[in-house]
Amino acid sequence: MILFPAIDLKDGKAVRLYKGDFATAHQVSDDPLSTARAFWDAGARHIHMVDLDGARSGARRNGDIVRAVAEQSGLNVELGGGVRSMADLEAVFALGVWRAVIGSAAVSDPDFVRAAVERYGPRVAVGIDAMDGIVKTAGWERSSGLDYLDFARSMERLGVETLIFTDIATDGMLSGPSFARLEALQEAVSCRIVASGGVSCNGDLQKLQAMGLYGAIIGKAYYAGTVDLAAAVKEAGSQC
Repeated sequence: MILFPAIDLKDGKAVRLYKGDFATAHQVSDDPLSTARAFWDAGARHIHMVDLDGARSGARRNGDIVRAVAEQSGLNVELGGGVRSMADLEAVFALGVWRAVIGSAAVSDPDFVRAAVERYGPRVAVGIDAMDGIVKTAGWERSSGLDYLDFARSMERLGVETLIFTDIATDGMLSGPSFARLEALQEAVSCRIVASGGVSCNGDLQKLQAMGLYGAIIGKAYYAGTVDLAAAVKEAGSQC
């Protein structure tokens, strides 16, 4: 299973949120690049980054940090937040990003997803962020009214190979992932699934791996010290 330790960026700083609430943003690192290098030293080979400013307003203020991580950490950078057009995708890939995540735009503009997949294939993933099984958009502030499983099936039909599923109720809460919803998602589609939100300990990662998931994002648990990343990488196996 691929592990994606995470850095969320807001106003040039690495922060964490509770349940996606921007009012709860608190800084967790003075130097995102040093944090990324620590991920590498622990054996990780991928990183999940979110441009929170981009997700909320479309303003891309954190490009220099993303570029530095992509060029200097050795990690494959997966980046989401504010990717709403082909121009955005091109700008993101120009930063050295390995895979871009389309979030809200996948709901509002499925034709964009189709075109993105046709051009970039597996370098494009779709993020599914849900509260009580309903997909939310605009930095998790608006409800789409769409059931997450129906939406996942529609993305699979467009050719999307990788889905990143976040159960907002668990995000940043150290309460454990939403195993039941992840299992339902696995049964609904054949896409590679990355679990996001709620990982609290190495045991959670072991359970996700036993489920056969492609990947898992580790956020607050790393910063809180409740996940031993080096041990998790050894248990997860090859990170290539």
